This record gives sequence, structure tokens and C-alpha cells, in this order.
Amino acid sequence: MALEYPFITSVLPEAEGGGYLIEYPDLPGCMSDGETIQEAIENGRDAIRSWIETVRVHRDEIPAPGSSSGRWVQRVPKSLHTRLAQRAEHEGVSLNALVISLLAEGLGRKDVFPSEHEPQL
Repeated sequence: MALEYPFITSVLPEAEGGGYLIEYPDLPGCMSDGETIQEAIENGRDAIRSWIETVRVHRDEIPAPGSSSGRWVQRVPKSLHTRLAQRAEHEGVSLNALVISLLAEGLGRKDVFPSEHEPQL
């Protein structure tokens, strides 16, 4: 049975080679990157396998994925859905991968510039 770990993606600055970084909060130090979001996700799967194999060799405990299900349904206006679908096609990624990246990027910005009126996550 394959374990699905939650991940965070972020855009890498051009000075660092560009592309996307993927990190797995449940697996300390487990990360990868790719030129596209989809490539980062695929490379991330390889990173998880390597991380778990290293942990097994050292006979350490492999953490279970976080408790969030990773699923929810969100309705959006048709115009927004169209724009997101067009951007995903342009970037060569799935709509799901694009939305995940945009949400993660937005959360990262929020953590850097928190509002006085909103609760900290």
C-alpha cells in the first residue's frame, strides 16, 4: 500500500535555478524539485522512496502521513475555473496540481506577511 504524504510546493527563484520545490512536512528533510510542478511531484515520489529506504536501513520509525484527508470540494465561478484550466494547460500540469501549488504559494505569503486581524495558522 502506497502512503500519500501531504506536501508543500513553492516557486524557486531564477537565481536558484528556477522551477519548483516540493517538501514533505511529515518527513523531515525530504524534498525534491522540478522544472514544472508535475515534475517536482514525480521527483518528490522518488525522494519519498529514498527517504523511507534510508529510515528502514537505520531501523528508525517511518512516520504515518498527516491526519488530514487531503480532500475537499470547492465550487468556483465558471470564469475562474476557465482561467485556472487554461493556465494549467499552458504550464503543462493538471488543474489539481496547479491549484495545489497556488494554494501552497498563497499560504507561504500569508505566513511571511500575516495580517493583524487573522488568526495565525
